[in-house]
Amino acid sequence: MSRKPLSPEQTKALHDGLVIPAQPLALTEERKLDERHQRALTRYYIAAGAGGVAVGVHSTQFEIREPQHNLYEPVLRLAAEEVDRAKLDRPFLKVAGICGPTEQALNEARIAVGLGYDAGLVSMGGLKDWSEAEHIERIKAVAEVIPVIGFYLQPSVGGRIFSFDFWRQLADIEGVIAIKIAPFNRYQTIDVVRAVMYSKRRDDIALYTGNDDNIVNDLLTTYRFQVDGKPVEKKIVGGLLGHWCVWTKKAVELLEEVKAVRNDATLSADWLTRNIEVTETNAAFFDPAHNFAGCIPGIHEVLRRQGLMKGTWCLNPHEVLSPGQSEEIDRMYRDYPHLNDDEFVKKHLNEWLAD
Repeated sequence: MSRKPLSPEQTKALHDGLVIPAQPLALTEERKLDERHQRALTRYYIAAGAGGVAVGVHSTQFEIREPQHNLYEPVLRLAAEEVDRAKLDRPFLKVAGICGPTEQALNEARIAVGLGYDAGLVSMGGLKDWSEAEHIERIKAVAEVIPVIGFYLQPSVGGRIFSFDFWRQLADIEGVIAIKIAPFNRYQTIDVVRAVMYSKRRDDIALYTGNDDNIVNDLLTTYRFQVDGKPVEKKIVGGLLGHWCVWTKKAVELLEEVKAVRNDATLSADWLTRNIEVTETNAAFFDPAHNFAGCIPGIHEVLRRQGLMKGTWCLNPHEVLSPGQSEEIDRMYRDYPHLNDDEFVKKHLNEWLAD
C-alpha cells in the first residue's frame, strides 16, 4: 500500500492553520459505544468550522484498541462516514491516531487508509525502551503507508523527552507533513521548531500546537533562528488539541482572529491576557492539579452539560472527575462566559442527534 498525498487544497489549508479537535469517545452508562452521540460529536465539529478531526487519539481513549473493546475501527469508521456525508465544500482532514510497536502501527495505518483517512498522528507513547533510531525507523515505515503527523507527547501522560537531533531526523522523513508539539514545556517546544528549521524539508512541514497550557501564545509567536548563518522564521499555524474538542466554535473564531493579527509587530498586550484565560479553562478541563488524572472525564463533563454526551463514563471505570473538578468547570462558566459556545450547541443539538 503506497502513501496517498494530501490534495493541494488540503496542503494549503494545513499550512494556513486549522482547528483539529481530538475527538472524545461517547459511551453509554454500560460503557458501550454510544453511536448516536459519537456521530453527533463529528457533526458538531464540522458545523463549528473545524478544519479536521483526529480520531483514535488520547482523547478517544487508548483503551479502544484492547481486544475486549475492539473499538478502533468502528470509531474511526463513524467519523469518516459523517465527514463524507457532510459533502464539505472546504478542505477537511481526517486524522487517525496511530500507536504501538511497528507492526501494530502499520496495521492501524492500513485501517485508516482503508477508511479514507488523510493522515496519521503517530504517538511514541508506550515505547519508552526504544532508542531514538528505532523510533525513526518506525516513523519511516508508517510514512510509507499514510502521511504522518509527528507527535511530541508530554511525559506526564505517557510521552518521553526526545533530542534535537531526533526531531531533525524526523523532519527529514519524506511523508512527514506536520508535527504536533505537545510537551507542555517551552524548552522542548523550541527544540522541535528549531530542528524543523534546520531540515531541508522545513517548508513542507506544518507546525501545530498541542500545548494546551499555552495555546494562544504558541499561535502568535514567530520563531526566528540563525540557520547556517541566515535568519529563518517559522510559525505554529494551528492546533490539534483535546482542549479544542469542547467549545469548538469559539476555538475556530479564536484561530481566525489570530490569523488576522499574527503578522502584526505591534500586538496588543490583551492577547497575553486571553492566553491566560484559555489556559485556566484548560486547567479546569485537563486537571493538572491532579497530574491530569481527570483530563478525559473533564472533557466529557463539558460535553455532557451541553448535551453532546450522556455522561462522563470512560472505558476505564477508574477514570473519573477529580475532587473539585466539577466546581472548577462551574467557575470557568462563571468567570469566562465569552469562551463557551453553549448557545451555538443548543441551537443545533437536535439536528446533530437526529438519525
